Amino acid sequence: MKKIFFCIVILFSIISFAQDDLIKGKSAPNFKLENIDGGFTELSKVIGKGPILLNFWATWCKPCMEEMTELNKIHEEFKDKGFTLLAISTDNEKTIAKVKPLVKSKGFSFTVLLDKNSDVARKYYAQQIPYSVLIDSNGKITDLHMGYMKGDEKKLREKILSLLK
Repeated sequence: MKKIFFCIVILFSIISFAQDDLIKGKSAPNFKLENIDGGFTELSKVIGKGPILLNFWATWCKPCMEEMTELNKIHEEFKDKGFTLLAISTDNEKTIAKVKPLVKSKGFSFTVLLDKNSDVARKYYAQQIPYSVLIDSNGKITDLHMGYMKGDEKKLREKILSLLK
């Protein structure tokens, strides 16, 4: 059992490093997605105002819900300093109807977008959720993070702070 676990950890590490090489340091691919209120958000219209965090998640993902609670705190702290959080739901047609009620019930204040066909998730190589992409004010991808463990938000907060300076 330990060997299987070790192999899985190694595999995820390799995938993570490969993703870093594919997009880290490059310009963030543009996209335009519907938000939960029926409007649209285009990444290129947000770039230049400050750092942006793209967070890929789904309603059925328990670690995503834990992370989003922490991300909401970070968003509240830095939104007036130029930080933008775009939470991109990867829910499909079976679960997409749960997105808006869940976001409203949790009181999340950030923008929630709907990637119904996972087209944007594929552009960013989001093969597992939660998955976050940090973009600087010039539109360059500075950091990628797969998964969530308590405490990850502290490291993210520091990275956002450094981009705000």
